[in-house]
Order: sequence, then structure tokens, then C-alpha cells
Amino acid sequence: MTKLIIPNILRFVVLLTMQIFLFKNIGYYNLITPFPYILAILLLPVGISNVLLFTIAFFTGLTVDIFYDSLGVHAAASSLLAWSRITFLKITLDVENQDKNITPIPSEVTFSWLLTYLLINTFLHHLLLLTLERFSFYQYHLTLLSCILSCIFTVLICLIFSLLMYRKKQR
Repeated sequence: MTKLIIPNILRFVVLLTMQIFLFKNIGYYNLITPFPYILAILLLPVGISNVLLFTIAFFTGLTVDIFYDSLGVHAAASSLLAWSRITFLKITLDVENQDKNITPIPSEVTFSWLLTYLLINTFLHHLLLLTLERFSFYQYHLTLLSCILSCIFTVLICLIFSLLMYRKKQR
């Protein structure tokens, strides 16, 4: 059990610290903004209870909201991310027949599954986040373009982080 808790807490602290102090200052003309803190939610074990997942997601988003001076948009988007994660895992994985302690990392899932998982969940998170942040349908095409570019940039950062931090299983 400790084997699961300590890496998740460490990953949570590292990603949230990087988001608050490093990635907050990175952006390109308000079109590309990375939000790799969502990886802390996406890489939680598959068998985590839904109540705990929603609680972690909400407070993760709320923590980012505090440092970004936003009014709950990250908390709302992170809660949507928790819901989309649950739905995606129910559709794609047979959790009842597998180990509930697996984590969606490159050594335990295929790369194509991981890429699809990251793209879909990141896009939904960014779409809600940027729509709530701008709170207008005026020039929605710019919001959608920003969502797509930010999604691609965030997924690239998440893939790099995942590949650097997790080695292949020894067979």
C-alpha cells in the first residue's frame, strides 16, 4: 500500500509545484498555456474510489485556482477531468478482471492507449477550462484554437514527464 501512496504524493507535489512556479509563466500570446498538473489526477491508480478521486481532483484544481487568482475554473475543469477519467477507464479497461492497483503509465499500458487517454481527457479539461476562463462565445474559434494548441503542448509535456520518470518493467 505504501508503494502506491508515496509515489502518488510525491508526483502530486512535484507537478503542482512545477505548475505554480514554472508553467504559470510559460505561454505564447495567450494561445498556448500548459497545464501538466492534470497528470497528477490522470496517473492515480485505476482502482481508486470515485469519491476520493473527485476530492483529490477538486482540491488539486482549487490549489491551482488559489495561485492563479481564478475563481474556481481549475476546480471545475479538474472535476470534469475526474469524471472523464472514470468514463474512459470504464469504456476501455476491464477493471474487474485486472489489478486495481495498476497506474496508467507507459510500463503498464500500451503507448497508443496512453496517448489516446491523455489526448481525450486533456482536451475535455482544456475545453471547459478555457471556455469558463473567457466566459464568452465571442470569437469562439480563438478559444478552440487555444484549446487545441494548449492540449497538444500539455500532452507533449505529460508524455515527456511519463517517459522520463517511469522505466520499463524488468521482465
